[in-house]
Amino acid sequence: MPIRSDMTTTRNPIPLLLHLALLPLLAGCSALGFSTYPVAHVMTDDTKAVLEQTPGNPDVARELAKEVQTAHYLQPGDELLIETIDADVDFRLPADQRVLADGTIDLARFGRLVVASKTLEQAEAAIQRLIYEVTNEPTRVNVRLIDPIHRYYVIGEVNSPGAYSLTGHETVLDAIMEAGGLTPRASACDLLLARPTQPGSCRVTLPVCYRAITQLGDTTTNYHLKPGDRIFVARQSLCEEITGPLLGGRTCDRCCKRQVACCDPRVALTDLPNFTAPMIDSIAPMDPPGGPDPDAFAPDQRLPSEDSFRSVPREQEAVEPLRQPTEQPDESSPRLDGELDFGSLQG
Repeated sequence: MPIRSDMTTTRNPIPLLLHLALLPLLAGCSALGFSTYPVAHVMTDDTKAVLEQTPGNPDVARELAKEVQTAHYLQPGDELLIETIDADVDFRLPADQRVLADGTIDLARFGRLVVASKTLEQAEAAIQRLIYEVTNEPTRVNVRLIDPIHRYYVIGEVNSPGAYSLTGHETVLDAIMEAGGLTPRASACDLLLARPTQPGSCRVTLPVCYRAITQLGDTTTNYHLKPGDRIFVARQSLCEEITGPLLGGRTCDRCCKRQVACCDPRVALTDLPNFTAPMIDSIAPMDPPGGPDPDAFAPDQRLPSEDSFRSVPREQEAVEPLRQPTEQPDESSPRLDGELDFGSLQG
């Protein structure tokens, strides 16, 4: 059988190579991190625009200049330890208490009491007043906050994203380490701390220079965390993955580029107190009803009066019927939590 001379024995390899190149895209992923499907851990353009407007050196607490939190207002989920101070009382209160979703705690035969939106001192005063109304005997009570509901969140390209309990000393580096560290796909520059703000108000976004924190000990962006903070770690972009081997060692645009070595390493202030001084040294406890007369004390030693606390009216505290507290915490007058006393530590 004759063979036609116009037939070719080879095929053009270019279409085949194009099909092989498109297979990863059709599958939804690629070795370079590009995806035809939306990726959740991408910093949006709105976020980048707000981040660019952040001042270069914002006046916020950092690793070497932390600050104590303001007075804690009890809220559902807080775990409390309630104890009577007087040893001669003939009753015992349920010790371990968790503030319920309706803002109350259970005091056994004394009923349920609304403690949400109160400080620890206000809760102590309310419990003492309730006990006095039932027994007609002044009884001192101590309320301790065992496990507050405060949380911070680590989101994005970390090994264990989630919500973590805030004890008050954590920084951005603590949070990232608690979340298992960064993943291999984490961006080296697109890290930020977002602080919650009111709807319709301005936004607080603080850039995080992770490599400067870990490699140079630069505390400029190692911020002291507050309740509700969100730490977001974006995924590497396609450009970052392509140029990573060549440009991955460059300093990020948002980070300080003028790092210098200390002539004497002993200048590091690692042995100084790193909490700023509180507004007041201590908070005097509340005496139960029927206790010592406050007028018997000197003016500078007088116990705070019951009216000085922002508590709900007495008829609303006992849950018969139960009412929700309507008073909101006054954040214009921050006060140190009664369980903490840092004395005269200097920032």
